Amino acid sequence: MMIYLYSSISFFCGVWVFSSNRKHLLVTLLSLEFIVLVVYMYMYAYLSTFNYELFFSMVFLTYSVCEGALGLSILVSMIRGYGSDYFNMYSMLQC
Repeated sequence: MMIYLYSSISFFCGVWVFSSNRKHLLVTLLSLEFIVLVVYMYMYAYLSTFNYELFFSMVFLTYSVCEGALGLSILVSMIRGYGSDYFNMYSMLQC
């Protein structure tokens, strides 16, 4: 029962960091990855209590790795194009 409490607190901490006004794209991506890992931990604990098949958790991990790779590729392309990951360095309307 304590794992659900800890994962709920961790999830809301990740959402708080994501929703707060941050200047760097890297901090935003890290908070999203933290939220995904907390959701995975919660899902794994939930599925293991009922002795379900853990195949869905592996599919979830695969999608989360793909999401992380996509976020890092966007981060690298923005750093190469603009020189930093500050949000105020570039305008989204210039595309």
